[in-house]
Amino acid sequence: MRIPAAALLLASIFGTWFTSAQTPSATIGPGAFVEVDGARLHYEECGSGPKAVILLHDGVVNSAVWDDVWPAFCKQFHTIRYDRRGYGRSTATTKPYFEADDIAALLLDRKISQAALVASSHGGNVALNFALRYPAQVSDLVLVGPAAEGFPYSEHFIMSQMPFQNSKDPVEARAQSTYFILLGHDAAREHLRSLLMASPQDHKHDDMPLPEKPVFPYVQDLRMPTLILIGSGDLADNQAVAGALVMAIPGAARIVVPDTGHLMYLEKPEEFFSLVSRFLIAHGFQTNG
Repeated sequence: MRIPAAALLLASIFGTWFTSAQTPSATIGPGAFVEVDGARLHYEECGSGPKAVILLHDGVVNSAVWDDVWPAFCKQFHTIRYDRRGYGRSTATTKPYFEADDIAALLLDRKISQAALVASSHGGNVALNFALRYPAQVSDLVLVGPAAEGFPYSEHFIMSQMPFQNSKDPVEARAQSTYFILLGHDAAREHLRSLLMASPQDHKHDDMPLPEKPVFPYVQDLRMPTLILIGSGDLADNQAVAGALVMAIPGAARIVVPDTGHLMYLEKPEEFFSLVSRFLIAHGFQTNG
């Protein structure tokens, strides 16, 4: 996860109203953009229909982090992935903004009435903020090693981020992380390294998020089906957030995925997709045919 400098002191603050000027079409390939309050969000879309699965990436890599599961999602669901501001091909923001409102802008532009949010790490925090603000637009929540607004970081977590902040080679520091990718998952580690090297701006831009209210205790009002996935090797802070959320969100389920770290979809993409797709289908999410 990408942690702003302020988070190393206490806790991160996350979280503009929008304008949209793009004409939607049934199926959009790579290279499409939506204008959002002076920024340009790059997204990819497969399939069509009034509902979609939205993949929200973590704070480590842009939306290319979903590459290994993207074909499977596209085969089964109307799916969209996008680069948050400053990541991948999206422009960096020039002013503070609410991150959750970018999801609203994307859904409005694509004429999507309701979405299942599959969100990793900091993306999970954005998804929670969106679900609290626009609950009628969220059919399902899948949170993967999520962060949560207002949940304090431990000293252990803060110390674990120091190598990323202080390293002369931030790409390699992230690639070598043993909680992003567990030891022994060499192919996943090389994939992570290649993604990081392809987009160095991902860990250099200023996020400039406006602060949101803490998600606790408000998540107890959420009523959409919720699945929380956490890797067995993820940091204790992420484990704690997963535990707190499964207790707070009515009806939420939690699955600990063995032998995975923070970026489980790079380590075990087939198992990850199987867990997510079964959950969505079990709760009535429509598939492609």
